[in-house]
Amino acid sequence: MSEQYPEFRLRLPNGGPEARGRLLAEKGTNGSQKFVVHAGSPARPDVVPSFPVRIPSSYQLRQQNIDSGVIRPSETWPGWLQVFEDIECNSPSAAAEILVGHSANGWLAWKTEDGHPLSDYMEQMWPGPSRAWLVRGSNVSGLDLVQRLWLPEQEVTLAAARLRQGVEQGVSKNRLRTLVEEDYGSAATYNQKLDLVEGLHAFLSRMRPGDTVCTISGGLLYVGEVTGLVEQSVSEDGRSNLRRPVEWQGAGYAYDELPEALQQRLSVQHDVVDLTPVQALIEGLGRSDEELADEAAEVIRGDASGETPAITARRGLELPEPTTELAQELLVHDVAWLREVRDLLWDDRQLVLYGPPGTGKTYLALKLAEFLGGGPEQVKLVQFHPSYAYEDFFEGFRPKEDPETREVAFRLTAGPLRELADLASREGNRHIPHFLIIDEINRANLAKVFGELYFLLEYRNKSVRLTYSGDDFALPPNLFVVGTMNTADRSIALVDAAMRRRFAFVELSPRTEPTSGLLRRWLVDQKRDQEPADLLDALNSRIDDADFRIGPSYLMKKGVYRDGGLERTWRTKILPLLEEHHYGEGVDIEKRYGLAALRGSLT
Repeated sequence: MSEQYPEFRLRLPNGGPEARGRLLAEKGTNGSQKFVVHAGSPARPDVVPSFPVRIPSSYQLRQQNIDSGVIRPSETWPGWLQVFEDIECNSPSAAAEILVGHSANGWLAWKTEDGHPLSDYMEQMWPGPSRAWLVRGSNVSGLDLVQRLWLPEQEVTLAAARLRQGVEQGVSKNRLRTLVEEDYGSAATYNQKLDLVEGLHAFLSRMRPGDTVCTISGGLLYVGEVTGLVEQSVSEDGRSNLRRPVEWQGAGYAYDELPEALQQRLSVQHDVVDLTPVQALIEGLGRSDEELADEAAEVIRGDASGETPAITARRGLELPEPTTELAQELLVHDVAWLREVRDLLWDDRQLVLYGPPGTGKTYLALKLAEFLGGGPEQVKLVQFHPSYAYEDFFEGFRPKEDPETREVAFRLTAGPLRELADLASREGNRHIPHFLIIDEINRANLAKVFGELYFLLEYRNKSVRLTYSGDDFALPPNLFVVGTMNTADRSIALVDAAMRRRFAFVELSPRTEPTSGLLRRWLVDQKRDQEPADLLDALNSRIDDADFRIGPSYLMKKGVYRDGGLERTWRTKILPLLEEHHYGEGVDIEKRYGLAALRGSLT
């Protein structure tokens, strides 16, 4: 037994007793440093249901020691098991797992008496908490290394055929840039070298024992734990020059059944991808909320009722059901109509409210978004216009003044969609709906404004490389887009088929509910005479083109009901719209649509 490391301790779940052990200098069969559990240490009497499937090697080691009597019921701690002989394990994680009965990160779970984790005592380790990584092993030069090498040999590899031997672990990114430029030369393009430096730096310097590693093969996601330091070897085929030992879990997870946010991150096309933003989702795969709470109990002072990051991450996104009170506030004829709009948003996550002017499209979009999102803080409105561009909407270089030097320079600046997407994807916000309201969505060149984001509107579980920043971006699952479209604006080109396929379209027209009876319901609510509603119905009955019928919002303002207000509104707002509609046709607008003519027809 090596004495170069201090004694480490492990608190068992639910306020249980404390186990003890020590890290050894020798390496186990999986490449990790061995760890010995000291005799006298307590062990949990049972295991979580997923343990035999997820970590079969640790489960079998635990059962072997129970069958041989090395682990048996304790007299010191009634109700617990106890280790009666030292047990040598292949890794600190395996040592923790046989005691606690579930998967565990031993590099963090084992701590010194003063609370420092075991990882602090390992050399050449990247500081900070554990991370999660995706390393691609399928279709590497036409081979599936996952099935042929990684899973059988319990390792993960990275191709670096031209990289010189002796590159030290922990090498800086700047040093790697020089090495890649010298060693690869003209054998790789500029962009290939950039990607190579990022992948090598992650694999050599940022990845460490205790980190989670994932890979995809045959439609399954495989998850494991890095158990040792990197090794550089000579590979004849050049596909696996850099290696790290990994303890892979016993079963894979169907890709199509993974959480959408995890699928988005897995779709990033690099050899090595940082999955830390979705690490909590990975930790929750194949485990119930009860198991996760139980596994985290030793971290949160024995309180198994607390909410862990994995439980928080899997908290379901919900859109609340519209209520009768909301329908009454919006003066909608039937709450079932609001529920249908809510269901369309849930299914497609993009929706357009379209109709003539004055039908309450923008007002309804804002109020409904505030209700479904839980408040105005989750709602952002943007107005499209003919000169609106991708740089205004998502991100682009704009002149900015330096507050210190007062010099003006072009800097990459986020637009409203990028800002809202970043807010929606923050940890703790992912279960809260966020809404982007795009007013007059058809007044801009949509293909120009959305750019590569057009793809993401239809394929929400994918990511794309952004034009300016070069980041890999995906629309958060909790981001909903609601557009409004004025059908009377003939100067705007019709929305193309691609746009219609990505959005659900809901009509707000004076000929159908909830718009057709909106003014009458508002007049009843305001305790006013029904004459304005009668006049509006008579007016719209004389307009043949449904896209030019007049919406009720023109007559739902206080100024209309002051002395002479109705006449002023009719003369200055409604009749000019109809004059434009009939321009050049020789129609007598006053005789056909004036208040006197309409009142005469009503009597």
